[in-house]
Amino acid sequence: METLLAHSFDYLSSYEPSKIRKGLRQVEGLLAQICLSKSRQTPVERRKSMTSGASAPKALGELKDDPAFREFFKLQDGFQWNVALRLVTCLEHLLGRGSNGTNDLLIISTLDLIQGILLLHPPSRALFAREIYMNLLLDLLDPINCPAIQSSTLLTLVTALLDSPANTRTFEALDGLLTVTSLFKLRATSREVKLKLVEFLYFYLMPESPPAVLPTARSSAPNTAHRNNPSKLAGPSFSRSVNGAGTGAGVGGGRDGRGSRDTRTTEEKQALLGRYLNNVEDLVEDLKETAPFGGTVY
Repeated sequence: METLLAHSFDYLSSYEPSKIRKGLRQVEGLLAQICLSKSRQTPVERRKSMTSGASAPKALGELKDDPAFREFFKLQDGFQWNVALRLVTCLEHLLGRGSNGTNDLLIISTLDLIQGILLLHPPSRALFAREIYMNLLLDLLDPINCPAIQSSTLLTLVTALLDSPANTRTFEALDGLLTVTSLFKLRATSREVKLKLVEFLYFYLMPESPPAVLPTARSSAPNTAHRNNPSKLAGPSFSRSVNGAGTGAGVGGGRDGRGSRDTRTTEEKQALLGRYLNNVEDLVEDLKETAPFGGTVY
């Protein structure tokens, strides 16, 4: 797995679009191998998948017991093999090349993969507590970019903020709410993007919970405390190393020794969003009644 990651990272750091595309496809193929499996299928399903060339996705509960996923998760606990960091760096290079058809497609593919890796390895979301990386996503919401990039960026932003109050504080400190609402108010913004923006605002208004504090393994036996739970393998050490690096780490809010910051309620977020949007009360009421994310606001 390390060899495949090394090759894909080399391609992602290239300046040739064809090589970047190859690197993205290699990462996509690796994630597909982790998330897809032909095991536990009935004979009929197995024959059908062999005919169509498609594999059945694993259930989330199965991933933690999958050796490939466990190995991949462990490799993400650090900068050398962390996929999210390489993808974000690639995105930064692509953003500096201007807008054209080929480059736009590469940006969208990179954003899609960032969404996937942040869902597979939640500790990598700590990258977006830094200004430099959050600013990349906000730059991609510029009206000059095509609707497909704007839509994909909004989905990536959701995965970056999910269960990450520190990232949300960085988003707010960088005037992310102004960026989002300005795009929504712009007449030239496509209907599809405006729907995505409304969905994002519903998501933003959800109340926050403090991030879970994960135990740290003793130095005499690295990773042994996490061996039976992949969801804890890369948490504290990776988050601390990312949040503690560079000048972008200290943005807004109080912070404890682990780099966590204050959470906010729906009412507090409503007040912030109300600075830029008039009908926030209606959004909150609709959020209470419909519970679009499968939960309630209170």
